[in-house]
Amino acid sequence: GIVLVAINPYEQLPIYEEDVIYMYSGQNMGDMDPHIFALAEEAYKQMARDEKNQSIIVSGESGAGKTVSAKYTMRFFATVSGSASDNNIEAKVLASSPIMEAIGNAKTTRNDNSSRFGKYIQIGFDKRYRIIGANMRTYLLEKSRVVFQAEDERNYHIFYQLCASANLPEFKELGLSKYFYLPV
Repeated sequence: GIVLVAINPYEQLPIYEEDVIYMYSGQNMGDMDPHIFALAEEAYKQMARDEKNQSIIVSGESGAGKTVSAKYTMRFFATVSGSASDNNIEAKVLASSPIMEAIGNAKTTRNDNSSRFGKYIQIGFDKRYRIIGANMRTYLLEKSRVVFQAEDERNYHIFYQLCASANLPEFKELGLSKYFYLPV
């Protein structure tokens, strides 16, 4: 299949705006510079033309920008399918992200909000190729981080959020006040 190598610049660039989405929409692979939108357009066109499921695999090291690349891909699909203006499907798909990040993200030496699990996102389209829903699954959670962190790293964010809430009445029965050790 097609492979795109992208580098995380660690800052917002104007190459992911809506006008750039429209520049890549309807174009053939190779007609324009390599871009995540070119890859998304090719998958979208093949889905519509062949009426077959398509997959985009986003892989890389911690801090490489995998989650952001997946968000840009979803934004592309929502925009070109006309779903973005109807019901802001991208926002709905990503609405669970803060909760998932609290449970599955931790501070590492490379990234303050590093995802410690994989995500599998399935996007459903109707017969007119408009987004009608999505399903997100997680896998490969790093269980070792619960009991051990390397120097300068932290446990999952949720651990600290629960400890900070230990004195709230609704958390009393969880026994969170029994923790005496918190890594930096």
